[in-house]
Amino acid sequence: MKLIDTHTHIYGPEFDEDRNEAFERAREAGVEAFIFPAIDHETNQAQFALTREREDCFSLIGLHPTSVNDNPRWREELEEVERLLAACNRPSEGGVVGTPERPVERFYGVGEVGLDFYWSSDFVAEQEEAFRRQVELSVEYDLPLVIHTRSAWERMLTILEEYKGRARGILHAFGESVEVWERIERLGGFKIGIGGVVTYKKSPLLESVPRIPLEAMVLETDSPYLSPVPFRGKRNEPKNLVYICEQIARLKGCSPEEVAEVTSRNARQIFGLNG
Repeated sequence: MKLIDTHTHIYGPEFDEDRNEAFERAREAGVEAFIFPAIDHETNQAQFALTREREDCFSLIGLHPTSVNDNPRWREELEEVERLLAACNRPSEGGVVGTPERPVERFYGVGEVGLDFYWSSDFVAEQEEAFRRQVELSVEYDLPLVIHTRSAWERMLTILEEYKGRARGILHAFGESVEVWERIERLGGFKIGIGGVVTYKKSPLLESVPRIPLEAMVLETDSPYLSPVPFRGKRNEPKNLVYICEQIARLKGCSPEEVAEVTSRNARQIFGLNG
C-alpha cells in the first residue's frame, strides 16, 4: 500500500529524540508523503527546515486559530503568512530557497487555519477575522485550505457557504455525523480528513464513514496527537496511518488497498503532488 499522511506535526519537539526513526517506521508501513500544517512563528522554522531536508515532505503556511486566542501579535503573524506566500508562491519575485525571505520552494496549501471555541469564546471575532483573511489568501493563490474546527462547526460551515465555489480543501480531523458531511458536500471542493478518531468505540464516524464515499476522504494522523487504537493515549506517529486505513476498510467493506489507493489519489489531487 502507498499512503499519504495529509496532516502530521512530526517536525515538532515531540519527535526530537527519534524523528529519523519515525520516518523510517512510516516508510516501512507504506507512508510515502507527509504534509506539514503550520501553527505559528514558534514552529515555522523547524517545519521549513525539515521540508528543505526531505523530498517527501510538503509544507503548508497559515496561522492556527488557537494562536489567535492567546497571541497579541496575531495580526503581525498573519501579515507574515501573506509575505511568505508572496515570496514562495510567486517565484518570479526571486529569493534563494532556505533564506528567511524564501524558506521553502513553495507552499502546497493554506493551513492549519480555522475556528476553535473549545478553550475560550473570548476571541470569536478575532478568529473569524483571521480565518476569513486566510480563506481569501487560499482563493487568491488557488491553494487548498486545511481547516481546523473545534466546538465551532455551525459557524465554520456558515462562513464557508459564503465562499461556495471559490474555496476548496480539507476539513481536518473530521469526527462528525453524516448530516454534517452532507452540508460539507454541498459546498463543493472540500474533502474530509479521517484520523485516529475513526478507531474509537464511541466515535460518530462508526456510523458516518460507511455512508460517506471514499472519494470524499483523505487520511491523516495529526501526529503526535489523536493516536488510533491500539495506541490511544500514547504519542501518535505517521506509521499509525495503517490502523486508520484498515479501520475505514472494515467500515466500508472493502480492502485496505482500495482505501489507500483512493485516499492517496485524493491527496495528490488536492495538493498537486506528483505520482
